[in-house]
Amino acid sequence: MKFLSYRTLFNLCLILYACNSSAQTSRHHHFTPQNYFRKFSAKIAPALRISPGDTVSTESVDAAGVDKNFKQAAERGNPLTGPFYITGAQPGDLLVVRLLKVALNRDMAYTVEGFVPRGFNMDKEMKDTMYKDAKMAPWNLDRASGFATLANGHEHLQNFRVPIKPMLGCVGVAPAGTEEILTYFNGPFGGNMDFSRVVEGATIYLPVNHDGALLLMGDGHAAQGDAELSGDGLETSMDFTFTVSLIKGAGATLNFPHIEDATYIMVPGMAKSLDDALLQANSRMFTWLMVKYQLSAPEISAVMNTSIEYMIAEVPDPEVEIFAMLKNEILAPIKK
Repeated sequence: MKFLSYRTLFNLCLILYACNSSAQTSRHHHFTPQNYFRKFSAKIAPALRISPGDTVSTESVDAAGVDKNFKQAAERGNPLTGPFYITGAQPGDLLVVRLLKVALNRDMAYTVEGFVPRGFNMDKEMKDTMYKDAKMAPWNLDRASGFATLANGHEHLQNFRVPIKPMLGCVGVAPAGTEEILTYFNGPFGGNMDFSRVVEGATIYLPVNHDGALLLMGDGHAAQGDAELSGDGLETSMDFTFTVSLIKGAGATLNFPHIEDATYIMVPGMAKSLDDALLQANSRMFTWLMVKYQLSAPEISAVMNTSIEYMIAEVPDPEVEIFAMLKNEILAPIKK
């Protein structure tokens, strides 16, 4: 039998002590919202204070303010859960939000049966029919089968169904300065990104603008196509669990939201036009590769020119949104 040296035993004790200390200081909060908020703002008092490493299990209402019990719990207009004050978060830091669970908590959603004008070339008749006179349609959510179907089936859609893929439309922090921004909007603070890959397992990185960050989350969708052409996903309430951490000082250079999952790193461009959003997404991906991997401009060109992918996440909002995406398997051989 081989005996461990005193120094080895001492080092093992230090490691165990550190692990136990971390386990003791990290907490799991079960948070039931009492109020919901429709602005990203540093002026809203925190609903819950948490620390890096903590986990929060909570819930959201739908975009109209209706909760899981079909009760009107808030005013319509993307009311969100929070704000969560993260201890130690300071301007210039990067907040890391990991979605551990995003799950349905009711069996009904709704969406608009129409299109937003920005998504189509419309004559006046089509605008009146598909935008001004668009109707709300209920959908049934079968959590057992994992599919959503129209509650009031159209003639040709009796057998039509779509896979349920629960997502959060809004994840954002208080914007810089004293500005208060409605939760319909997106920007460098995150916000109403309505990106279909903000699902269970995704990690969202947000630059911190104020002490505590003041994180708001919600706007659940049971499913949503790219671009959100009607202005709505399958809007519903949601249960979600997340954990937070901080990368100190990283928000000074990576001063824009970005998202990672098991497949991609994803960086958004947000602008008044798709052309400008594309330029911004490319510029931000350039910055991300330069900071994260310290690549030169020619090296970044080689990576992006051969491997970049794009998704149009959002067209109804004032700021349209395109995500530039690189697969993790492409980036894996590059030395950080």
